[in-house]
Amino acid sequence: MMLCAEVSIYPQKTNNASQVINSAVQTLSQEKVEYKVGSLSTHIDGNDEQVWAGIKKVFNEAQNAGEVSMVVTISNSAH
Repeated sequence: MMLCAEVSIYPQKTNNASQVINSAVQTLSQEKVEYKVGSLSTHIDGNDEQVWAGIKKVFNEAQNAGEVSMVVTISNSAH
């Protein structure tokens, strides 16, 4: 099954939010997913295992910098 996810990362209590976001999104380059970075969110496309693994990797990298909120919208319809 193919999935699409829209991911937004919101680092908390940091002055380096852009750096945290960029580092987290960069982890997707190691995954077997297609992704496109937008101004407020990143779109991830792939099969269900790839997308879930990508989301987990993004969150894990972001939380290395401290507290973080992540908003994810997932769809199985074509975009």
